[in-house]
Amino acid sequence: MSLESSRRRLSEPAAMRAFAHPVRLALHELLLRAGATTAADAAREVGISQALASYHLRQLAKYGFVEQAAARDERERPWKATEAVQEWDDEAAGPEQAAARSLLEQVIAERALSRLAEWQQHREDEPKAWRGVGGVGNLYLYATAEEVTALGTAVAKLLGPLMARVDDPTARPAGARPVLVTQLVVPLPPTGSGD
Repeated sequence: MSLESSRRRLSEPAAMRAFAHPVRLALHELLLRAGATTAADAAREVGISQALASYHLRQLAKYGFVEQAAARDERERPWKATEAVQEWDDEAAGPEQAAARSLLEQVIAERALSRLAEWQQHREDEPKAWRGVGGVGNLYLYATAEEVTALGTAVAKLLGPLMARVDDPTARPAGARPVLVTQLVVPLPPTGSGD
C-alpha cells in the first residue's frame, strides 16, 4: 500500500481523541519517516520508555493509525503507519465530533509550533540553503468557502509528488530531508464595518 495515496477521513470522536496526543503524533510521524520500527527503537527516537511507546502504539493500532509490519525475525515486532494523511470535516458533525476535532487541531497546531521553536533554536547551525526555508508566513485574503476549499485541493495536488517520496526513498533527490508542513486556515469574523 502506498502511504502517499492513503488518506483517511476521521469522523469518529474516539479516533480523533486517540490521535490527539503529542506522543502518539510523534510516534506516527516517526513511522512515516523511518518506516517499520519496533517499540524499542521508537522509544529511543522519541525519548520515552519502551513500555510507554508500546502502550501508545497499541492505542494507535486500536484506532487503525498503525499496524504490525512484517518482522525480520521472531523476536522483533515492528509497527508501520497505515496512512500518511488524515482529514476531517464538520459535515453532519454533532457536538462530540466538533469537540474532538477542536482538540485534535489544537494538539497538531501546538506540536507544529513546538517544532518551529526547535528549528529556530538551531537555524543558524543549518547549511545556508536550509536557513531561509523554515518559518511562518502570514497573509490575509478575502475568499468564499468554496474558494478556500479549492485552494486546499490545489495545495494538496502540488504536495502529492513530494508526499510520494515518504514511502519511496529512491525517489528522494540528493539533499532531500523531512519537512513538516502544517496548514492553518482560520476564517475571521468581519469587523464592525463588515470587512
